[in-house]
Amino acid sequence: MSDTGKGMWWRDRVAYQIWPRSFADSNGDGIGDLQGIIGKLHYLADLGIGIVWLSPVYASPMVDMGYDISDYRAIAPEFGTLDDMDRLIAEAAERGIRIVMDLVVNHSSDQHAWFRGNRAKEFYIWRDAAPDGGPPSDLRSYFGGSAWHWDTARGQYYLGLFSPGQPDLNWDSAEMRAEVYDMMNWWLDRGIAGFRMDVIDHIGKDIDAGVLTDGPRLHDHLQEMHREVFAGRDALTIGEAWSVTTKTAPLYVGRDRGELDMMFQFNHIVAGWDPDHGKWAPLPFDLVAFKKVWAEWQEALADDGWNALFLSNHDLPRQVSRYGDGSAASAKALALAMHLMKGTPFIYQGEELGMTNAGFTALDQYRDLETLNLFDEETARGVGAEDFLAGAAANGRDNARTPMRWDATEFGGFTSGTPWIGMGVDDGTRNTAAQAGDPGSVLSFYKALIALRRAQPVIVNGTFCALMPDDPQIMAYRRTDDTSELTVVVNLSPESAPCPELPLGKRLVATHGTTGSVLRPWEGVAILTNRR
Repeated sequence: MSDTGKGMWWRDRVAYQIWPRSFADSNGDGIGDLQGIIGKLHYLADLGIGIVWLSPVYASPMVDMGYDISDYRAIAPEFGTLDDMDRLIAEAAERGIRIVMDLVVNHSSDQHAWFRGNRAKEFYIWRDAAPDGGPPSDLRSYFGGSAWHWDTARGQYYLGLFSPGQPDLNWDSAEMRAEVYDMMNWWLDRGIAGFRMDVIDHIGKDIDAGVLTDGPRLHDHLQEMHREVFAGRDALTIGEAWSVTTKTAPLYVGRDRGELDMMFQFNHIVAGWDPDHGKWAPLPFDLVAFKKVWAEWQEALADDGWNALFLSNHDLPRQVSRYGDGSAASAKALALAMHLMKGTPFIYQGEELGMTNAGFTALDQYRDLETLNLFDEETARGVGAEDFLAGAAANGRDNARTPMRWDATEFGGFTSGTPWIGMGVDDGTRNTAAQAGDPGSVLSFYKALIALRRAQPVIVNGTFCALMPDDPQIMAYRRTDDTSELTVVVNLSPESAPCPELPLGKRLVATHGTTGSVLRPWEGVAILTNRR
């Protein structure tokens, strides 16, 4: 962790990710903005949120929805102004909420002054053309096509692992690194609480050796970043790395490493993908494999490190559609299973309402660069259009990017204009107005879970022990500290299951009220036992 002596204020808090474009629109242009977020801070405070992870709001041409940054010290006009950002930081702090910004420094936009000016040669990664005039290697972009892009002015190829509009920064440049650290300090001085670091495992890449992630200088860079930016600050640092494993995680978050506080890992996500076709061909949900991943991560970081607990984010399908059956009951069951493990829970906006996948059926409904690019690439190599669209409907990134629903009107109270993307599916109940006053709603259940984290130290500090690891329906575990034992049992299936013997104690939270000898579909309970 960043500094051994820190209070680590974030351990007993719950985080909430905001996708600004789709959260709340204050001016009727169909795009969410900072003023819209400020107007909903009371909602987040009432929910009990302590941390907001804010997806990118920096100046950007929006090739990849803001993950292509053209000015790290400016706000995109569609989101507002720097004054709006300062106001958001201040008003959130008044409500006990701290803002964590997305940090995208593996790459910038090709519209950034660095790329367009005389620093381009040193700050980015360039290679000469192959003897035949083509790209220097067959390296592919994550979003489709070659990762090498021709620059006529320079007469060379530059690396853009994600898209031509996102050239990779050259982390071998000390001058470039110094600019990044100065920018990070500038934001921390403005009052943000830390950073979520996008694809941070890529910054140590060695392209010529064919190493994209976990490269030879990755941890040197992260340790230098800590020294130059975070040492002495009470800030939160969260890394995102699709490559991280239980074996490599301690290198990022070990308390004596001087790197990061926690990592977003995706082992539980990838376990549900087809080995040959990835997320575009998701496998049926395998609860035994799912539990195994989580138990391994709980064990790996039990004594040194900290877990980030999540099933949803801006890159993933809605959890109630992927792991549940779309029902409110499955939304509650999934929340119960996640929130009471050891680590910091991250809620993705709308998750607390049980919002489902978008239900898109045609390509023109999508806005995501990845989906649009890969449709062309996959269909060109023979994948049927209907098959690809079925995969996108299940796992495409736009499933999570439809607007937040504040009421049951046509545009959900998100905007008075026309939303930038379709609203997705709603049955009239998956909105805050319908759920706020209902003690049996998904929203009320989330509020109860969030409150428990502050009220029960065993949830924050207790050890973790997996129970019933081979049961195909039930996820169960025990949390233990010096004074208490918390037993969590959840039926994560649409079929009834025999209820295991439950300990005597206080029922802290339950999805269905009283629990009998049979767990109903999506039924779960958490029981607290006094050990003294």
